[in-house]
Amino acid sequence: MKITHFLYNAFIIESGHKKIAIDPGGLMFYFFRFTTLIPKSEWKSITHIFVTHGDPDHYWHVDRVAEVSNAPIICNKTMVRNINGKNLMLGPRDKGLAFTTEIHNFHTLAVDEIIEVDGVSITGIKTTHGSLTLKFGPFSKTLHPGPQERVGWGAIGFEIELNGKKIVNLGDTLLHEKEWQKIHEPDVLMIPIGGKIIHNTMDEQEALQAISIIKPKLVIPCHYNCPAFFTKKYNPAADMMFKKEVEKMGIECVILKMGDSVDLKNDE
Repeated sequence: MKITHFLYNAFIIESGHKKIAIDPGGLMFYFFRFTTLIPKSEWKSITHIFVTHGDPDHYWHVDRVAEVSNAPIICNKTMVRNINGKNLMLGPRDKGLAFTTEIHNFHTLAVDEIIEVDGVSITGIKTTHGSLTLKFGPFSKTLHPGPQERVGWGAIGFEIELNGKKIVNLGDTLLHEKEWQKIHEPDVLMIPIGGKIIHNTMDEQEALQAISIIKPKLVIPCHYNCPAFFTKKYNPAADMMFKKEVEKMGIECVILKMGDSVDLKNDE
């Protein structure tokens, strides 16, 4: 199994004939161009698309990847509505809560629900997106996720069982100590750590608490030091300090930069 990271929470997981894309969003940098995180050269061969929530950095290109690959989209039930007999997902590039993009190949689930798609077992995990503060020079605006707010819409994490491996991706989330006790020693945990200054996700210390609960074999920190909003290190975090603290627990931790990969060996 090979896992490749493309900043934010964008990942590709390759195992056997499966090629899973997680959060094919846009790069929110300079003039809000929202260029693709997962390279277009990868799109056609993707077999499954996972979406943790509807923010642009996670969701901007999801319909385009689905159109090119014909891969099913797996997401929270709140991301899709049936309107006038059509299944419409939250419009990736629409403003506000607009359900405008028709989809045919999709699977939805809720927290603690288990579904199987093409031999891949998927469990929904409780997550909560924190408030997001946007800063423009001396001005700032804080968006609080809620029933009328697009930020964090549809937030859910995934436990993915594929070819004998268990992969957990939490998306953007705050800490859930009680609910995450249900997660048992996954092979890989992808966890956000960049919430110290803008608390839309866990920070390093909160992520360490989560790891002590979940007890994964391998940790991949994500959603930190990303280029966004005219800065090259939005959601800053001390990744090397975090890595050392994880390793003190006897758990492996790997730092993946843009396009870096890690290979998982088969169990003996």
